[in-house]
Amino acid sequence: MPPRLIVLLAALVAFGPLSIDMYLPSLPLIATDLGASQQQIQLTISLFLAGFSLGMLFYGPLSDRFGRRKLLLAGIVLYMLASIGCALASGPGQLIGWRLMQALGGAAASVLARVIVRDLFPLNDAARVLSLMQQVTMIATLVAPLLGSYLMLLSGWRVLFLVLFGFAGLCLLLVLRYIPETHPPQARGASLLSVFKAYADIARSPQALGYILCMGLTFAGMFAFITASPFVYIEYFGVSAQHYAWLFALNIAGIMSMSFLNARLVRRLGSQRMLGFGATLAAGSGMALLLCAGAGVGGLPALVLCVLLFVSITGLVAANCLACLMAIFPRQAGAAAGLAVAMQFGLGTVASALVGALYDGSPWPMALVVGSAGIGAFLAYRLSRG
Repeated sequence: MPPRLIVLLAALVAFGPLSIDMYLPSLPLIATDLGASQQQIQLTISLFLAGFSLGMLFYGPLSDRFGRRKLLLAGIVLYMLASIGCALASGPGQLIGWRLMQALGGAAASVLARVIVRDLFPLNDAARVLSLMQQVTMIATLVAPLLGSYLMLLSGWRVLFLVLFGFAGLCLLLVLRYIPETHPPQARGASLLSVFKAYADIARSPQALGYILCMGLTFAGMFAFITASPFVYIEYFGVSAQHYAWLFALNIAGIMSMSFLNARLVRRLGSQRMLGFGATLAAGSGMALLLCAGAGVGGLPALVLCVLLFVSITGLVAANCLACLMAIFPRQAGAAAGLAVAMQFGLGTVASALVGALYDGSPWPMALVVGSAGIGAFLAYRLSRG
């Protein structure tokens, strides 16, 4: 695969992370500017994740029936229109509504980029390419909160959504130029009913459910951190917005490192062994975070270290879970990827809403949700092994 195509597919996968990470440092300012509560502004994250999940449940199987390219282009256009709406929002209700539409559009880019990889590669090669894409995606998300924090200082929070509009527009032009249809008519489902019935086949497989839950629970833990961390770090520990952006970037660097490790080792060790390593680390770091927050041990440095270990393995776990899942259902790869990534964002929605509802001004709710997700991910990995 040409490097430019990997970069483009990674940029499409990055629609979700960029749409959240870039404006994280601005959440307290947005709440003040729109006269909204912290819970209302946190809802812009939770409903974005819900919209992402809903969109993927449709884009995946629809692409098995109608192909990948047209759906991908339509989703990007919807994302661009919604980004303009977010920039012009005059109240929390409008911002929440446009964020939901933005998510429904961005879901096409995120899920179909992954399915295109499955169209082109077998299991271990697909896991390797997905890991390489993860590294490129993380470079973008590494820059996003840093860029967002400085743009906020210079021009306010609304310009962040104009930047997302420009990013999506560039991706639209590059998709038109470089991505052909990768799912030929002869490989497509015979009817809409048949492609949506694939969900029942996948749901009946304990191995498939294990992969889906392992991937989704690690992601849920990460989004519990993302939702709570601006308030835990900035308000509880007194960290500045710029310092917070650097602490957040540390986690992105960890994801990049683990994704690089996976890309180097997965051909030799296989996806299953790399997945076992990631699930074990998720459980261990999650339990350590529970201990540190519950006992008040170590302060901010201990929390940062535990979160770093947990978040770092999310890319490794996702790449291997998704590659293994799509290998089980090669003719239903769109539905498999759609269900897996929808469940990923669905569990992220639940975790985000839960940590917001439990928030009491301390790090404990974040630690509770992240730690529980890590333990659950390990149990799901054991289910996938049979």
